[in-house]
Amino acid sequence: MWKPRIVQRGESATSLSGAALFEILWTELVDLIGSAGTAVLMRRALRRALLQSAELQELTIGRVDEDFRYVLPPSFNLTMGPSPALHHLADELRPLLAELTGEVALRHLGRVPELQAWMAAAPLAS
Repeated sequence: MWKPRIVQRGESATSLSGAALFEILWTELVDLIGSAGTAVLMRRALRRALLQSAELQELTIGRVDEDFRYVLPPSFNLTMGPSPALHHLADELRPLLAELTGEVALRHLGRVPELQAWMAAAPLAS
């Protein structure tokens, strides 16, 4: 059984599992735009990214009681650093964030050490 590990601030993305990176991304977006906004944007990015990565079919985002939660594919726990599936998700998420918030959200995510290289690698073109 997979056990989450404590993430030390500033750890590089390559030393973290895909699950830990997704958790950091989710948490940062919830802090910035709330859980409902995060869920909506992630679902939209997920729908688009599914065309490039079948692995993302196992990522689910839904409402539980009063909050939104997600269930990650088991493979996210097996990879260190962002997997190709997470790169595809970031590729689709960046233009949505730019459209919604201008550069505010992207700059915010760019200041999170664990997300810097991963989010910067995603193109802005949709």
